[in-house]
Amino acid sequence: MGSCRAFCKSFLFPFSFSIISTHNNHTSPFQTLKSSTKRRRVASMAAASASASESSASAAPPSPQAMEGPSPSSAIDFLTLCHRLKTTKRAGWVRREIQDPESIADHMYRMGVMALIANDIPGVNRDRCIKMAIVHDIAEAIVGDITPSDGVPKLEKSRREREALEHMCTLLGGESRAKEIADLWMEYEENTSLEAKFVKDLDKVEMILQALEYENEQGKDLNEFFESTAGKFQTDVGKAWAAEIASRRKRLRSSS
Repeated sequence: MGSCRAFCKSFLFPFSFSIISTHNNHTSPFQTLKSSTKRRRVASMAAASASASESSASAAPPSPQAMEGPSPSSAIDFLTLCHRLKTTKRAGWVRREIQDPESIADHMYRMGVMALIANDIPGVNRDRCIKMAIVHDIAEAIVGDITPSDGVPKLEKSRREREALEHMCTLLGGESRAKEIADLWMEYEENTSLEAKFVKDLDKVEMILQALEYENEQGKDLNEFFESTAGKFQTDVGKAWAAEIASRRKRLRSSS
């Protein structure tokens, strides 16, 4: 047994010393794995922190400078001025002593609906027509409904309305929404696009349809409104709708 101990000691001691020496002078595989795991954990925590910061930043409300559109104050000022479109009656009906005549806003609203339901016209942007319909008389919130019977020259009427529109766009803040309204109004006034020609037809169609309704409801003869639009429609839809209104008017008159 003593010889065995001596053998084991002589045999194992160098090996044990080698392991201890290796342990003291080099990183063990376990330590390497542990260190690597720790580094990955730190990296993962850093990435999670960065992701949380990005999410927090994206969830934060945009600054006023980053928001497109008018400020709340400018928007409410503009809309308050537009209230006049709801309360200002269309001058032609007032002169003909129509009871409870439509307002400017009433007229523009039904034009917008007309643009919405009309058959497609090649090359015509329906959405642009709807927008144009609801802004084409917007300057009348300031200048009122100027009609030919007022005796105001066409150029003077246009000057007043442009000045009013500029004031309204400035009130809105002069940014992209204001520019869009100004561009739509100008396009309509100058009759420079297919959309403008179509919306001008809708303006006349809405007027004669309203005239027909007032004739039926109030027993008025409003033939002058039909005569003033005859032969002035520029699109097939406008011509077809005007013809339908004229046909209904003829049937109603012949039956009365």
